[in-house]
Amino acid sequence: MSAAETAGISIAVDQNEFLAEGARLVDAVLTVTTGAELAATATPPPRLEILIIDCSGSMGNKRKFENALGATRTALDEIPDGTAFAIIEGTESARMIYPTSGGRSAPADRDHRSAARRALDKLRPDGGTAMGSWLALAREVALAHPGAQAHAILLTDGKNEHETPQQLATELDRAEGLFVCDCRGVGADWAAADLHKISAKLSGDADMVADPKDLASDFAAMMRSSAARVIPELTLRVWTPAGARVRMVKQVSPVLEDLTRRRADTGAQVGEYPLSSWAAEEREYHLQVELEPAVPGREKLAARLSVLAGDEVLGQGLVRAVWTTDTSLSTRISTRVAHYTGQVELAQAVQEGLAARRNGDLTTATAKLRRAVELAAASGHESTAKLLRGVVEVDGDGTVKLRGQVAAADELALDIRSTKTARVRPEGG
Repeated sequence: MSAAETAGISIAVDQNEFLAEGARLVDAVLTVTTGAELAATATPPPRLEILIIDCSGSMGNKRKFENALGATRTALDEIPDGTAFAIIEGTESARMIYPTSGGRSAPADRDHRSAARRALDKLRPDGGTAMGSWLALAREVALAHPGAQAHAILLTDGKNEHETPQQLATELDRAEGLFVCDCRGVGADWAAADLHKISAKLSGDADMVADPKDLASDFAAMMRSSAARVIPELTLRVWTPAGARVRMVKQVSPVLEDLTRRRADTGAQVGEYPLSSWAAEEREYHLQVELEPAVPGREKLAARLSVLAGDEVLGQGLVRAVWTTDTSLSTRISTRVAHYTGQVELAQAVQEGLAARRNGDLTTATAKLRRAVELAAASGHESTAKLLRGVVEVDGDGTVKLRGQVAAADELALDIRSTKTARVRPEGG
């Protein structure tokens, strides 16, 4: 692994640079670590918090609505003073709960928090679910705050039944890049696919809260996490030589997020990928570059990687390619590349297996979930392995069988958490 460090940030590239004769694909994992020093000296832009609360009729069951309102009040208390905020009611349409006049947001202070709580007290659960309309209103709020670091929380307990999938997709396209959206499903009657789409497109996190009583602590944690992201949006710049092309850029830790289609061409053989805002943390990215093969013994620079804050380069890394006829070199597999390739396959196997089970294709479901069990064990992904045991039975001889009865909450937990990755285990661990 090659590594470089500047003030407050480190960049490391993990790869096997040796390729077999005639091979064209180079894989590497880029590890970016931002430290407390960078976070302490960063000058964050103005912040905007948007709370989107499902107020459909089904929220009136099992005390979901009362707990959702309580969680929203808790979130209000966690918003740093002076931060702009807005609260949106979501049903088959969207309505601004607070503020209702005088602009698209209010500053977090004692008076506005009190007024927002009074507005929440007047809400009653009624109506349907159309998440695209909720996001459309959130987009309008974000557009009214150009330059702000905008974050939204979307809570739902149901399926997106009162608009077409295309309407949701259209609104996601319009909202992309304007705000980060963390999604939560409460109870066990919502669709993981809806929240996967929203969180993936809007660079957020998706999870479930099975017990409504846990919403307040979860909302508080999300707000604290948002407040910790004081480092403004970073950018990954990738230069490749003439004749080469970037086939893939994916965030592989802490959650899976495909950045490939977000590329913006900014120069000859140069593309840039947005990495969102940061706290003091570590994220990892899998890059794959296709380039023209060279003769054995020849080395090429496959890519030059730079992480930027605005126009300032904070760190760089290089991806190399060396062609060889020595199979002992070319067949080595980078531990990190292999690990995260398996993590992507694990997520796909889980989601495809659950989809097949829902569609009654038990043969495909068994095969996919058997593969998921194998991958979870191989990668040490103990949390996914535990969730899989709620959906399948694993006999002593390793035989995997679908469970006859599966709790809806167990299936949803496995589905929504399938994109959360496990770190590479330490050597000897």
